[in-house]
Amino acid sequence: MKIENDQLYDYLIEKKIVDEQIIAPVFVRAQRENVQLCDILMEENIIDETECVKSFAAILGYPFVDLAKEEISSEILNMIPESVAKKSQVIAFDKEGDTLKVAMQDPDNLQMIDFLKKKTDLDIMPYVATEDGIRFSLKQYTKSLEVEFGDMLKDENEEKTGQEEDLVKIAEDLPIVRIVETLIKHAILEGASDIHIEPQEKSVMVRYRVDGILRQAMTLPKSTLSGIVARIKVLSNLKLDEHRLPQDGRFKMESDEYKISFRVSILPVFDGEKIVMRLLDESSSGLTLEKMGMHGEALEAIQREIRKPNGMVLVTGPTGSGKTTTLYTVVDILNSPEVNISTVEDPVEYRMDSINQTQVQSKIGMTFAAGLRSLLRQDPDIIMVGEIRDKETLEIAIHAAMTGHLVLSTLHTNSAAGAIPRMVDMGVEPFLIASTTNIVIAQRLVRRLCVECRKSYKLDAKEVETLEKSYDTDAILETLYKIGGLKSGTKWTEVELFKPEGCSQCNNSGYKGRGGIYEVFEITEEIEKMITQNATSDAMEKKAREDGMVTMVEDGFYKVVQGFTSIEEVMRVTKE
Repeated sequence: MKIENDQLYDYLIEKKIVDEQIIAPVFVRAQRENVQLCDILMEENIIDETECVKSFAAILGYPFVDLAKEEISSEILNMIPESVAKKSQVIAFDKEGDTLKVAMQDPDNLQMIDFLKKKTDLDIMPYVATEDGIRFSLKQYTKSLEVEFGDMLKDENEEKTGQEEDLVKIAEDLPIVRIVETLIKHAILEGASDIHIEPQEKSVMVRYRVDGILRQAMTLPKSTLSGIVARIKVLSNLKLDEHRLPQDGRFKMESDEYKISFRVSILPVFDGEKIVMRLLDESSSGLTLEKMGMHGEALEAIQREIRKPNGMVLVTGPTGSGKTTTLYTVVDILNSPEVNISTVEDPVEYRMDSINQTQVQSKIGMTFAAGLRSLLRQDPDIIMVGEIRDKETLEIAIHAAMTGHLVLSTLHTNSAAGAIPRMVDMGVEPFLIASTTNIVIAQRLVRRLCVECRKSYKLDAKEVETLEKSYDTDAILETLYKIGGLKSGTKWTEVELFKPEGCSQCNNSGYKGRGGIYEVFEITEEIEKMITQNATSDAMEKKAREDGMVTMVEDGFYKVVQGFTSIEEVMRVTKE
């Protein structure tokens, strides 16, 4: 479905979907860079995918359907076989007389329409739908977790496993294989980042972490535990007969739609062995700093500093705040045939082409420090260290940064400026930190509001008063005026905000996906002097703010007024 940029530009202005003053510079950029206008409009959060696709459909003269709002009967859905629907991204969603209504991304695909006509012996009426809408409807081919497990557990109870049976046989029993496959398949469908399989006294609880929040997915009979543990050990190439010590492993699953790597951790607990599996999507590509939520001067500062031939780029934040993803994205940007990039990681999370990745193995003395010391003999240009945990690793990293290498790493601190005293506490001289650190990025992950069901509202005076107790709301407003989040003079009670509502497309949570909020602390000459004089992190942060640094809270509120997330989410992740 190809639309020329000037056609879309004229349509959006004519229908008053986007103001001409806003779209004109974006159109110029799209033409200059030879990219789709809609892609930039979505990237800049000016319009969403639904509005883009609706406009495409109207220009081409096709009807649009929002599949998230359609209740599709299984009889209609199955008129197109699941394999065809997934491969060609088509969904049968309604039937009127001898006409089958079909949602497609490309309604000009006459070959597909002809095929469906012969397959169903019906007239085909093509509708245009978003990629998200089609993905949502494809999930309906899969039976619910409860229904699938109902069938399996009948089989499992018929062949109930005893403690004396051979563990290999248990792991390969058909019901157990199907139970594990189904748990994994549903986790992938729901976009989970982790699967927790937790033995209780009389049952096994399965929970998925979706968009950073753990929620219960299923409760299984205790009799299935030994089989599930054995099956996952077989997949991960772990010792089947070891039940007293923790074990770590990994395995991969691939299909036409996904390529997922699983990191497995098995820990003995009172009621058995607890399993946590981290899901890492290796098929996802094209992540950029902009897509992650970086913008404005902060984005420019990062792009400027990562292009320097030497120095340290640090990413800080608590566990699970997306630090590693940020590092991998920077590495991906810098990856080219002209540079040698090497990493020391614990563990290696994503495999990257042309990057030399080394796994830390403390048991045999392969620590971050040992790995980093060896790497320096490998003539690297850029070094990524998974985490700086101790003085030795920090000293080697600083030495590498001083001798012509660009070093990327992470630290556990709450704020960007807090990274400086943390390094001083580790026992490194302030003048060394000042001369080698280029930039520090602090971050948190917030859940994105579901664009299908988010509800607009405005704060009343009482709610503004409550907000003032937690944040300096005047300072936040001033920053939003400066960076273009709000028109100068706008009051909190006048700002249109959004809150989660819940619909079938977001599993009634009101949120779908996650993005980052950031604080980017660039080490300027003035900040360097302050570091050498042992200034406090508060004093350095104050100076950086005077120079234009946007704090993490301010960036969070910028994303709130953009409709990206909610005030509750920003408060949840920024509470000290």
